[in-house]
Amino acid sequence: MTLPRVVVLLTVLVLLAGLAVADVPTVVHDGQPYVDLVRLAADLKAKAEAAGGAINAELRSGGHVVRFTRNWAQIIVDGAPVVLDAPVRVKDGRWLIPKGFVTLVVPRITPVPAASASVALEEMRVRSYPSFTRVVIETTTPVTHTVDGVEKGVMRVRVAGLAAAPRAEAMKDGFVESVKLSRAGQDAMLVVAFTGAVGELRASALSDPPRLVLDFMRQSESLPREGGQTTGPLRTIVLDAGHGGHDPGATGPGGLTEKELVLDVTRRVGRLVEDRLDLKVLLSRDGDHFVPLKERTSFANKERADLFVSIHANAHALATQEGVETYFLSSEATDIAARQTAALENSVVQLEKPAAVRAAGRPDFLKVMLWDLAQSDFLVESSRLAEVVQDWMTRSLRIPNRGVKQAGFYVLGGAAMPAVLIEIGFVTNPKEERRLRESKYRDEIARAIFAGIAEYKRNWDQRMRASVERPR
Repeated sequence: MTLPRVVVLLTVLVLLAGLAVADVPTVVHDGQPYVDLVRLAADLKAKAEAAGGAINAELRSGGHVVRFTRNWAQIIVDGAPVVLDAPVRVKDGRWLIPKGFVTLVVPRITPVPAASASVALEEMRVRSYPSFTRVVIETTTPVTHTVDGVEKGVMRVRVAGLAAAPRAEAMKDGFVESVKLSRAGQDAMLVVAFTGAVGELRASALSDPPRLVLDFMRQSESLPREGGQTTGPLRTIVLDAGHGGHDPGATGPGGLTEKELVLDVTRRVGRLVEDRLDLKVLLSRDGDHFVPLKERTSFANKERADLFVSIHANAHALATQEGVETYFLSSEATDIAARQTAALENSVVQLEKPAAVRAAGRPDFLKVMLWDLAQSDFLVESSRLAEVVQDWMTRSLRIPNRGVKQAGFYVLGGAAMPAVLIEIGFVTNPKEERRLRESKYRDEIARAIFAGIAEYKRNWDQRMRASVERPR
């Protein structure tokens, strides 16, 4: 018998430090397996504070503290962020935690004897950001790490049980000189050489696939505080016109191309922002040329931008689809339509290196993007920006509101600042295509996007003033 959203009880067996956590009920919610936090805490002989009406919940095991936030996939483990494979949910007063938490996090808060078998290295990736340099170590199973030593200009990080052939990356980004990984007995040793002073290490673990994310922070700079709020005024915005050059994007029945439409609208938004807001405006492209997706956010990071707004036009097989929608990044799409939209925009990657793509097969966009989760630290601010822009778009244009959504857009994945992607209408809808051709309507779109950015900036400035004036 099949029932919608039926609750299915499964049995998982986890051995932790000789303690058997057996018969843990697994609740299937929205197609994802979850475990009850209170029940799991009881089996672990841990303490859970999980009121059904609260925004946050906590799990305390020994000296470890895990903090959960309702409807968020990012949790805080001993002060460090960890991203689960699904959001935390509250249903009928019960806190439901993604089942992956049991294998990803529980071993970290309940020590187990070292495994005899080595963990294999899948890939090591390195990338530079304005305030930190990131090293991602992707492995076959989760790993733990310890700082093995800090000397003048060098930090050594031991990755337990990792078997890896020696490899090295020359960074020379003005902060990190080089990154080297080599064997150290049964473990692997990551040696990070700095140009000057050693940076502060911020570490987190991600799942699906297992990754150890090591962020080396520049001195006097830090990641956003919890909730994604940074300090200081907004100074620079990067406006990103989608597609371009040999990538036309979506094409309407009358021949209107997305690349031409969004470049024109983006320029109009830029002029309004420059004239009326105290913000420096940079365009990722200011002509009909192709810019690879990764280079768009890399440009924003290099320019130390405070906001990133990517402007696109939508497409659908059904010519009657209409309206506007605004996205911010998530590994889990809001719905099927959001997943399809992201897949369409991400397909641009195949135009970047056609020969390599054909040789390697279709790229795994989500895997490529998720290693680069700088954006996870800005999700709250990204969602705020998305909400105000979407509100102004629908109110000003009197057009169907398709809502604020989340999906795995590759173009947003590398942004080290609040970032959104706006779909300003469907060029595949003949009625909308005719409107989108009109200069007057494009001005209305630009003014609506500008109004959203302006409101977000006003709110930001107010919060910054309140933060400065708040008694210490």
